[in-house]
Amino acid sequence: MGRSFEVRKASMAKTQGAKIKVYSKYGKEIYVSAKNGGVDPDSNLSLKRLIEKAKKDQVPSHVIEKAIDKAKGGGGEDFATARYEGFGPGNTMVIVDCLTDNNNRTFMDVRQAFVKNGAKIGSPGTTAHMFEHQAVFQFKGDDEEAVLENLMMEDADVSDIECEDGVITVFAPHTEFFKVKNALTATMPEVTLDVEEISFVPQTMTEISGEDVAKFEKFLDALNDCDDVQNVYHNAEIAE
Repeated sequence: MGRSFEVRKASMAKTQGAKIKVYSKYGKEIYVSAKNGGVDPDSNLSLKRLIEKAKKDQVPSHVIEKAIDKAKGGGGEDFATARYEGFGPGNTMVIVDCLTDNNNRTFMDVRQAFVKNGAKIGSPGTTAHMFEHQAVFQFKGDDEEAVLENLMMEDADVSDIECEDGVITVFAPHTEFFKVKNALTATMPEVTLDVEEISFVPQTMTEISGEDVAKFEKFLDALNDCDDVQNVYHNAEIAE
């Protein structure tokens, strides 16, 4: 499909304040998933995926357990999902996913991040049609044909496989996350999955350079500083 996937997984935040923000975002997402789909990860695959992702991102067990215990108790806050789309510096495309208990507050916070950084927030569908909702897996390797053969033997539905600089990236429909993950671990038990996530993958990348790079990074920081923002997806690619 000729796409490239930029690994945006940041290293663990170094400051205590930043760590608390990361823990808070995971805690909120795990709580909502457990409250809506049940607290048993074996029957709530969304919760299972979130817990695994949180552990990989070094979120302490007590943060995860507290969120699940809170969901067990019933009541509590009611969070709703909110998604905003638009264009960032350098005409990049952006999708912002949020969990909120106050839609007006969240919209104003996100809109402020756009406006203050020369970006333009759009209406639903403005940019989403240029992204694909995909399960993404990355690991070290150089034989994508062998990987594809293994996945086909396990009857796993795969959208695309790329190999670049000794790293293999597997794309699959987001609904196939666990089937593809299980197929990879079953046929290649020696492989460590460096990335295993559900993401919005851009169909095309927008290259940015010069002043736009700093502007875009500032824009991303502003979005991620919003308490209700859970994930930011974009198609920016920094020119070499």
